[in-house]
Amino acid sequence: MSTPAAQNVRGRAPNDGSAARARELTKAYGSGETAVIALDSVDVDIARGRFTAVMGPSGSGKSTLMHCLAGLDTVSAGQVWLGDTEITGLRERELTRLRRDRIGFMFQSFNLIPTLTAAENITLPLDIAGRRPDAGWLDRVIDTLGLRERLSHRPAQLSGGQQQRVACARALASRPELIFADEPTGNLDSRAGLEVLGFLRGAVDDLGQTVVMVTHDPGAAAHSDLVLFLADGRIVDEMERPTAESVLERMKRFDVVRGRLGEGDDGTARED
Repeated sequence: MSTPAAQNVRGRAPNDGSAARARELTKAYGSGETAVIALDSVDVDIARGRFTAVMGPSGSGKSTLMHCLAGLDTVSAGQVWLGDTEITGLRERELTRLRRDRIGFMFQSFNLIPTLTAAENITLPLDIAGRRPDAGWLDRVIDTLGLRERLSHRPAQLSGGQQQRVACARALASRPELIFADEPTGNLDSRAGLEVLGFLRGAVDDLGQTVVMVTHDPGAAAHSDLVLFLADGRIVDEMERPTAESVLERMKRFDVVRGRLGEGDDGTARED
């Protein structure tokens, strides 16, 4: 849940083991009467070495929160840190370097280059940066994800689950401080989705990574250590050690509240 903002020195975050944090994070689209507040003064801490899921109704701000924490989108107000580095106010070139060197990304679309092999897709960000991969770490990632026999295959020769595993390996290849996954199982069948979630869980447990995953699926959220619930641009609840059943029950409460807000005093439907 959101915590009160502490007294912070600009450009420096307290050394408390957080992989990322935000204070008074606000994101608005548009201006004046037509402005839409996507995030409303959010305070959040992402614990290092844990798997955090972010959930909420459509339009709650969960993807916007991820994009702001990852430096993919600018903020309207507030501060964001990656580790002890404040990223709000960084120039685009500095942000690009930070994202490349310290953050891994997984998206619903696999974003693999069709003409490259799995091995080439995995090391592509490092190749672009002119960096040589840590051979021992890369071997560990490849074996953890079960890709050893698929490295010479191109994306068209891989199943959807295998393609997302390649995308996961690409996100892990540089040993980033933080991995952001936006609906990583959205384009997968249930079996492939469970495999990918298991690998993300293993990345935390076996490889010591930190993962933040945006999802609408209670079953996916159940693989996490902590679920943050957003509504109307604010973190309104959190759940430790979630199960699919407990998350689903919490999400049903959102539907009930939204249903009540959609009715007038006389019980008739009211426009939003």
